[in-house]
Amino acid sequence: METKIEVKPALGIKSWSEDDRPREKLMSKGRSVLSDAELIAILIGSGSRTESAVELSRRILNHVDNNLNHLGKLTVNDLTKFKGIGEAKAVSIVAALELGRRRKEVEAIKKNKIQTSKDAFDIVAPFLTDLPHEEFWAVYLNRANNVIEKRFVSSGGVAGTVVDVKMVYKPAIENLASSIIICHNHPSGNNKPSDADIRITKKIIEAGKLLEINVLDHIIVCENTYFSFADEGML
Repeated sequence: METKIEVKPALGIKSWSEDDRPREKLMSKGRSVLSDAELIAILIGSGSRTESAVELSRRILNHVDNNLNHLGKLTVNDLTKFKGIGEAKAVSIVAALELGRRRKEVEAIKKNKIQTSKDAFDIVAPFLTDLPHEEFWAVYLNRANNVIEKRFVSSGGVAGTVVDVKMVYKPAIENLASSIIICHNHPSGNNKPSDADIRITKKIIEAGKLLEINVLDHIIVCENTYFSFADEGML
């Protein structure tokens, strides 16, 4: 006679000890002690019959190499491919990560004066870090190197974007900018400039000379790192 092995469903969060339950842990010990998986578990609220919310969150994080920047690039459609994640849970995760991105954006706005390449990176990183495709931006400055405006210029695919030099300088003329910093991202994570990056940089610099608008730097953004043409003596 064949013996059947009964597989018991995973215990839900409510049956755990209080110290191990994310919501209670946050209330009693503070948000900083929670792991990324526990924070995401709070967002999604529940797992499935065979997997707790924390276990499900760990599985999602493992898929993106435990990198929150990579998680921020996933769409609602990407997230619903995980068993146990429906549309509502996926929307909650995407919304929370977008709030985090906007918080960084607000912090960047406060830093109005550009003195180093790191200052420039801090200002544009919130707009470019989590993108799955390339975008080209420009930062316009006055004579005191204070930021007048940040402007999206163009968008492309994973490996590149087409840049119209006229569109780079149109806002500079409108705002009577004295100098600009051009920026774009590399979704691949490789922050080294390509031959195309070097060519467009030279083209924008030459156009700026005619308009008497200096190009102070070209920043390539890659998550938490960047490449500065100015720092590397390439301008």
